[in-house]
Amino acid sequence: MCGIVGYIGKSKAYPILINGLLKLEYRGYDSAGIATIENNTICTIKNKGRVKELQNSKDLENLTGTIGIAHTRWATHGRPSSTNAHPHLDFHKNFAVVHNGIIENHNEIKDFLSKTGYSFITETDTEVIPNLIDYYYSKEETEDKFLNAVYKATHDLRGSYALAIVSKFEPDRVIVSRKDSPLVIGISDSEKYIASDIPAILEYTNNIYILKDNDLVSMTNDSLEFYDENMQKVNRNFEIITWDSKSADKGDFEDYMLKEIYEQPNSIRETIGTRLVPNNKCDFSDIKISKEYLSNISRIYIVACGTAMYAGVAIKPMFERLTDIPVEVDVASEFRYREPLIDENTLIIYISQSGETADTIAALKNAKACGSKTIAISNVIRKFNNS
Repeated sequence: MCGIVGYIGKSKAYPILINGLLKLEYRGYDSAGIATIENNTICTIKNKGRVKELQNSKDLENLTGTIGIAHTRWATHGRPSSTNAHPHLDFHKNFAVVHNGIIENHNEIKDFLSKTGYSFITETDTEVIPNLIDYYYSKEETEDKFLNAVYKATHDLRGSYALAIVSKFEPDRVIVSRKDSPLVIGISDSEKYIASDIPAILEYTNNIYILKDNDLVSMTNDSLEFYDENMQKVNRNFEIITWDSKSADKGDFEDYMLKEIYEQPNSIRETIGTRLVPNNKCDFSDIKISKEYLSNISRIYIVACGTAMYAGVAIKPMFERLTDIPVEVDVASEFRYREPLIDENTLIIYISQSGETADTIAALKNAKACGSKTIAISNVIRKFNNS
């Protein structure tokens, strides 16, 4: 899980990008970097370590560009280093990319590009993306070369991604796309913001587009165009966020873990409180599982990764005591590949704090395809009003 921020507008980009990264540091803190468009060239500044290391860089003062992308990294491919930090450039330094997710076929793409003359300097899976875009851009004959090159490149990628891309060829434009990794766009007067999580941009605007899987979006100061997976232009509605960003801030705590520990009593109260109705009853009408179905459940799985899986281990005996139904707790990466015994009488409960864990999401999709009933528990706030 990493953090993405982007900006396009009339103000200097780097202070907005750094501010957004600080709000997303809980998503990754082994390295951070930004890229801005400066006089029709891409300028990148990257550091190993926390965002503060990047924020203290004197090189930032030289950046005047009003378009940029930024990233805070949690390493998956390659050790933490300034070289492996995002944004990543292609071999010719024409495109810069920030990426959340995992590209499962990056080795195959790297082999292909290497045979066509591209070289690589990082240990990451992400570096193939700007190079693949550059490759398609060099072959593209349509009028909108940048957009079509990104479209073709993303269709070659297997895995998950949220992407923000800038190019020296079109210094007034940002293109974003997502598949199985979240990405949002915020809009205000003549300014647009990109983030992997809403709190990063909520102090600037509460008008937020939640991108759908396979959305491709072209952004300039004056335009915002959405395309679906078939490259057809589509309309998307923004949503008005009604909560403030303070709930996602670290506040006076030294780190997010300590904050979450002290928040537990209030979190439980608020979670239960959203379900309370008059006469001391709880309302679960929005969870579409009938009493008849529950009576036919023969097995329960709790599927998660990391500390979410430990939460499943903690509640397993409680579930078995209350339901008299066997409960298994599984690591999502194992559950995903081991062909578990599940059917329409199986209830599977998925736990993911971020709602983004790739193995958990894949396991959820597999189970739904088998006809089992599923419940997801996440710490992602999705309480919006349609505009």
